[in-house]
Amino acid sequence: MQFIDTHAHIYSKKYDNDRDEVIERCKANGVNRIYMPNVDVESIDAMLEAEQRYPEMCIPMMGLHPCDVDKDFEKQLYVMEDWLSKRPFVAIGEIGTDLYWDKDSFELQKEALKIQVDWAKQKKLPIVLHCRESIDETIAIIGEMNDENLTGIFHCFTGSVEQAKEIIEMGFLLGIGGVSTFKNGGMDKVLPEIGLEQLVLETDGPYLAPVPHRGKRNSPEYIPIIAERVGDLTASTLEKVSEVTNANANKVFNRVEG
Repeated sequence: MQFIDTHAHIYSKKYDNDRDEVIERCKANGVNRIYMPNVDVESIDAMLEAEQRYPEMCIPMMGLHPCDVDKDFEKQLYVMEDWLSKRPFVAIGEIGTDLYWDKDSFELQKEALKIQVDWAKQKKLPIVLHCRESIDETIAIIGEMNDENLTGIFHCFTGSVEQAKEIIEMGFLLGIGGVSTFKNGGMDKVLPEIGLEQLVLETDGPYLAPVPHRGKRNSPEYIPIIAERVGDLTASTLEKVSEVTNANANKVFNRVEG
């Protein structure tokens, strides 16, 4: 069985001491692809170095994380737009909104999000959305901008059944990670109602490690733990979870297996 991690910061400094070993454990656990969301201008070099070191396995996106949006965000977007003109990226991400860490920058976050969504539509690339404490706000913005050229993933989905259905109705996927294994994570109420057809798997490593690793550094090698939990909650075999979520990931990232 093979698995895809649709969202992990494998280029993070938190893997600097053992990245090769982590990649080997990923392969041993059947995780054969890791999609890497960018966060800011400073993270680009490390992300592209990971791609160069592990080609075909570590796949980069390009975007500005909402927590890195400040008054000078347009300077960062200028650099990122230049990168998008120079070489291919599979998605615009990690973009979105965040009302957990900083409510004061929300208007700037929305402006940055809309600019990057326009990039995605122009280039026909998917978007990977961060929406911590701001799912409804993000759904509203994407709903206003949505058209046939827009698709993507609501990363780290932790919302309600109603919010999940709104997202799916817009043509987006739900990124399910370690929170699904948490006792009070809420996904035990959502996933049985949603099923596998609109899900992809992710770790968000090094953050949000699944049980039994909760509180420690997360890693893409833990995707099978998340897959098993998703299988339990959707009454699906592990093989079925692998098959359907891999197909969803390949479709959203425009990857043809052959």
